[in-house]
Amino acid sequence: MSHAHSSAVPRDEQLLRQLGYQPQLVRRMGPFGNFAVSFSVISVLSGCMTLYGFGLVTGGPAVMMWGWVGVGAMVMLVGAALAEVTSAYPTSGALYFMADRLGGRGWGWYTGWLNLLGLLGGIAGIDYGAATFTGALLNMQFGFTPTPRSLMVIYTVILLVHAMLNLAGVRLVSVLNSISVWWHIGGVVVIVGALVLVPSHHQSVGFVFGHWSNGTGWSSPLYVVMIGLLLAQYTFSGYDASAHLSEETTGAAVSAPRGIVRSIWTSWIAGFVLLFGLTFAIKDYAGTVGTSTGVPPAQIFLDALGTGGAKALLLVVIVAQLFCGNAETAAASRMVFAFSRDGALPGSSWWRRTSPRTGTPVSAVWLSVVVAFLLALPALWSVTAYNAVVAINVLGITPAYALPIFLRLRAGRRFTPGPWNLGRWSRPIGVAAVAWVALVTVLFCLPQSSPITSDTFNYAPIALACALVLATVWRWIAGRSYAPPAVGSARMAELAEEVV
Repeated sequence: MSHAHSSAVPRDEQLLRQLGYQPQLVRRMGPFGNFAVSFSVISVLSGCMTLYGFGLVTGGPAVMMWGWVGVGAMVMLVGAALAEVTSAYPTSGALYFMADRLGGRGWGWYTGWLNLLGLLGGIAGIDYGAATFTGALLNMQFGFTPTPRSLMVIYTVILLVHAMLNLAGVRLVSVLNSISVWWHIGGVVVIVGALVLVPSHHQSVGFVFGHWSNGTGWSSPLYVVMIGLLLAQYTFSGYDASAHLSEETTGAAVSAPRGIVRSIWTSWIAGFVLLFGLTFAIKDYAGTVGTSTGVPPAQIFLDALGTGGAKALLLVVIVAQLFCGNAETAAASRMVFAFSRDGALPGSSWWRRTSPRTGTPVSAVWLSVVVAFLLALPALWSVTAYNAVVAINVLGITPAYALPIFLRLRAGRRFTPGPWNLGRWSRPIGVAAVAWVALVTVLFCLPQSSPITSDTFNYAPIALACALVLATVWRWIAGRSYAPPAVGSARMAELAEEVV
């Protein structure tokens, strides 16, 4: 144990007590592990791969490539503004604790519910995506035909594996996330390398950055471009994981904000390279969109490398998705733990228990996995219903990122920055971040294909409305038991100086 590490932990625990909490979780994660959890949750090999088919029809390569560049730049601003608030309040509750401190109980309550549902929907989206890719691989290897039932079985197995890994303790989660970083970066290099070097036929660079394709049924190019931006925006979510694991990270007031920002810019570069490599290797555009594998990137692998190569690359992607789901399970369970600690969930006293041996919130891990299982059940009957459930992931979590930033802007000089801050850039970056989130929240609610039928309807806003209604009803029934600790802001300012 280095001297720096041993002196950081008491300071971390001191800051946590000053924020009003007794330390319960174990600090076994270093700065790299903290960055790794957000990088693993963003997971370009999960987001870009799962949504690549969506990108092919919503504007095609032109929108995918330029959209990635532009959206990445805006997400950098959101991440930086969120990192600044995280530095002042490094707790497992993260977004809702910041909102509570800066705006009061009501703000904290709704931010918490949006964030929680977003994280739980995230586990469902990531792990069900991994199940679909696993189905495609089994199809190539054994001629297995994926049905909704068999995919649900694969999905359940994946959830159980993630529960077990998380129950083993945060040290293992941290090690797995660190491996995951190198797996993702190595995976992007291997996939793009193979797609660039092996096939004799490639698209032109002009095609990669300029080809337009619209299969949405909408005639307005501007509308299609706006919807096409969602591929990137869907992928760039989950970087709040660094904040949720801050009570298990050493030097959290600096490590967690750095983890957020670093995870975004590394994903920005890796995702750009990945999308370029995939698009560069497309052989037959229509055949890729309508592939019988159900997974357009799998068709690109098949056309470029044959069956053996395609299987190998699919395996690289599936392992990355499993790392991603595991990291998301860790983040969601910490949010369940923190929200229960403040009395916000039904049965809170049960969900806030931690294992005396590993320091892991065991009940919270199980609750996260069981809810994710229930959220994906509609996939047995309808893909549309499943998409609506997964939409709650991004539609819940994206506004939840902006709420603490908005409240920090509103608080003005009442906000005492932590050691990691934006200085005089804080206000302009914060305003840009809130404006961007407001725009994409509207985009998430728009219908994505025309004509609008029960199958093409965008259920995301309905899912969001249901979530808010549930949160309101529960607040009315049991909101009195919700009580994050309150600390005077003047005292906080003194303490922040002491801790730094």
